[in-house]
Amino acid sequence: MAKSKLIIVEGAQGAGKTTTTDFLRNVVKHTNLYRLSGISDSTPTGLEKNKKMYYDLLEYMKKMENLDINLLFDRTFFTEENYCRLGKKEYSFTEVYNDLLEQFSKLDFDIYYITVYLEDENLYEERLKRDGKVEPAYAKFSRDNSVLQQREYLKMADEIKEKYPNIKVYKINNAKDLSETQDELRSILNI
Repeated sequence: MAKSKLIIVEGAQGAGKTTTTDFLRNVVKHTNLYRLSGISDSTPTGLEKNKKMYYDLLEYMKKMENLDINLLFDRTFFTEENYCRLGKKEYSFTEVYNDLLEQFSKLDFDIYYITVYLEDENLYEERLKRDGKVEPAYAKFSRDNSVLQQREYLKMADEIKEKYPNIKVYKINNAKDLSETQDELRSILNI
């Protein structure tokens, strides 16, 4: 029996995570989609909240092993590490991130880590026009913030690929025609 899939989609604000995860939710059978927004507390108290949330999330993933259900996440603890690396929080998440990643890599799933990005970084200007949406200061929508996030996500993908060969790591340029991106995702996931 094939293992269930555990798919994480990460990327900068405006890179197309929602479009990507909505598509995957509809084409990968027996899939639960989870959208996480994280905890906006950027103080050391926020670190403790995030630690609890992400360790609890990892425990939940472990409980879902071998249930013939695919799990699809739009953001997880990788986002927290990205924001901390960029200095958007008052604390370092790296020690927790490394431990979570180590445990995550051992889950009994076919694990996919997908980073969506825009090869033409100028596209963020248009994609980030989100009228009326209120965001926390550390996540302010701007082209410059998204470009910095994207560069860090791409670096993180390389690190994961190098250290964890059992995690299938993909970088998808989400600036091309939607049907091309969807075909690439189908090919990656064998659907």
